[in-house]
Amino acid sequence: MSEVHMARRSRLRERPTVSGAGDGTALLVSTPANLRYLTGCAPPGAVLLLDPDGHDTLLTRSDTVPPPGLGDGSDALRVRSVPPPAGDPVVTAGEIAARGRAGTLAVEEHHLTVARHRALAAAAPRLRLSDLGPAVEQQRLVKDEEEIAALRIAAEITDQALGELLESILVGRTERHLALELERRLIDHGADGPAFPTCVATGRHSGLADHVPTDRRVEEGDFLTVRLGASYRGYRCRIGRTFVIGTAPADWQIRLYDLVFAAQRAAREALAPGVQFREVDRAARQLLDAAGYAEALGPAVGGGIGLEIGEDPVLSPEGVGKLDACVPVTVEPGVHLPGRGGVRIDDTLVVRSQSDGGPELLTITTKELLAL
Repeated sequence: MSEVHMARRSRLRERPTVSGAGDGTALLVSTPANLRYLTGCAPPGAVLLLDPDGHDTLLTRSDTVPPPGLGDGSDALRVRSVPPPAGDPVVTAGEIAARGRAGTLAVEEHHLTVARHRALAAAAPRLRLSDLGPAVEQQRLVKDEEEIAALRIAAEITDQALGELLESILVGRTERHLALELERRLIDHGADGPAFPTCVATGRHSGLADHVPTDRRVEEGDFLTVRLGASYRGYRCRIGRTFVIGTAPADWQIRLYDLVFAAQRAAREALAPGVQFREVDRAARQLLDAAGYAEALGPAVGGGIGLEIGEDPVLSPEGVGKLDACVPVTVEPGVHLPGRGGVRIDDTLVVRSQSDGGPELLTITTKELLAL
């Protein structure tokens, strides 16, 4: 992977928004996900300095241990430790850049705190500070095959953990207990950890997008909504499914489930290179709107996913832009009826052209309305 990370750093330097800043511009990357993308790791508090001469330096706190082999010369990345608490890798990076031929240091202003920005300016007054902006995030948007392979494994782990839970006895167990068990199963199957806090919602809680599991126990006749995802080598996926507990579903549960399933399918089928972000949202929203549930969908039907949950693009009515091939996204419509519960169905997919088979579904657990 060292050659992959070297190539990514080279492409970053060559991006028009970066190369147009001039030959005397150094880059300082501090966002953890961007660090992982460019180096393969993100030690706490670390930063990456790319100087105008093509030298790459990862500055870490001396109380953190970089992965074995990092900085051994195979990846053209130097590693330098900065002793805490007085030393700040951001400030040290600025001092190193100021001693070189850089006249400008482009930093990720959307990540640096005001205090660190001021400390950097004071430590390297010769440098002009500019904003690198979302240059790395934009480069991360289209995934390479190594990234997509990691996402596939994350999805496989997630499907396996959820499938095992569905084979167990659920009635009488609490939302909190089930969420903890799912996270344990993710790790047992090889995940770094959960991609986000696992959501288990039953009864009147079901269908809520960001429900925090409680001590409510699963009861016969409940809708049970589960949303989880594995993180594997930093890459994250999301799956969401809704089931009925114990008995055959009631008529209202079938109708609501069929509606959300139809909306989710419409949005999935809309995924293709060149399609407007808002068109994917519209495909789902118009079905829910016709049934009187447009407001229940929330601000977006889904969005990008990779090293972070909720990357670009945003598949919303206000989304501006068009999809590219090899962009992983989530499609996650839901409807919650206050006091009764609701349905969510989430999948992780990779945008593909029709000649390549259409959108690639990574999360394959059945979307049939099962009675567990």
